[in-house]
Amino acid sequence: MGTYKNEGFDPAVIRSLKEQYTQEGSTFIYVEDEDDDSDVLNSGECVHVQFVGNYRESEVIYDAIIYTLRLHHSSLVYEMAMDKVKKSFPSYVPVEERKADYRIDPELEEEIELFLTELIEEIEETEAVKVQEHIEIDPDFEFGISLDVCLNVEEITEEVIEDFIARFTSNTLELDETMYSFSSDDESES
Repeated sequence: MGTYKNEGFDPAVIRSLKEQYTQEGSTFIYVEDEDDDSDVLNSGECVHVQFVGNYRESEVIYDAIIYTLRLHHSSLVYEMAMDKVKKSFPSYVPVEERKADYRIDPELEEEIELFLTELIEEIEETEAVKVQEHIEIDPDFEFGISLDVCLNVEEITEEVIEDFIARFTSNTLELDETMYSFSSDDESES
């Protein structure tokens, strides 16, 4: 058996993954992520899976993060708003980046959170952020090939994942090129 720099190309590892998901009656396995935000992964809007497909006529394991267009949009809106917050309040550290010893005046924090909320609402109202379905492929990933997949669906269900894998592996996947903008209040708009 050969030694593979990237085990996602190793036929023995590929065979083992196939056996694992075939026993479960599926075409993929879910990946448990210790360091990722489990709230996002458990929200139904984002999943981390692995499946086998072909790349340049060789079998390979695809390591895929699949998420909804709405989640992608809200992430970009939040990033844009947070950039403006940091420009207005340079010493502010977002909650997700704070260390245990971080301290902030409660009144200042309330003012900043209100400012952030207003920015998010303004960005959504003006549709300053528009998104579309996409796939980013990284063949230089540490295990197999990485896929970053954004789909225009309400929820990432097993059926959505199975359908994506079937269309992706058979080269019949067609992405929606329509640009979408979302609002926290309502459904999508074109």
